[in-house]
Amino acid sequence: QARLVESGGGLVQPGGSLRLSCVASGIIFRLYAMGWYRQAPGKQRELVADITNVGNTNYADSVKGRFTISRDNAKNTVYLQMNSLKPEDTAVYYCNGRPAVAGSWGQGTQVTVSS
Repeated sequence: QARLVESGGGLVQPGGSLRLSCVASGIIFRLYAMGWYRQAPGKQRELVADITNVGNTNYADSVKGRFTISRDNAKNTVYLQMNSLKPEDTAVYYCNGRPAVAGSWGQGTQVTVSS
């Protein structure tokens, strides 16, 4: 079963940037499509961006043009570069497969956008 460890979150001012990382173990990473998800307080978890095993990407409309998902198969790592952050981006961010695997959610990493 996959183990996923997210990092890179923090407190940032509106307009700032963060780069999230997710290291995967327990799977043949290069074979899997991966996604970044987020859950804001009181809201359901939502898909933010995903990337296929060959690098094709898709984004939620709310982050298109601001976020970039990428992967390094040699490092078993998927990244989320977040620019022009807005207060509404505040959430716990998780990575998982795409589609998500129920038993593979990690602890996530908190992103707070506030002045």
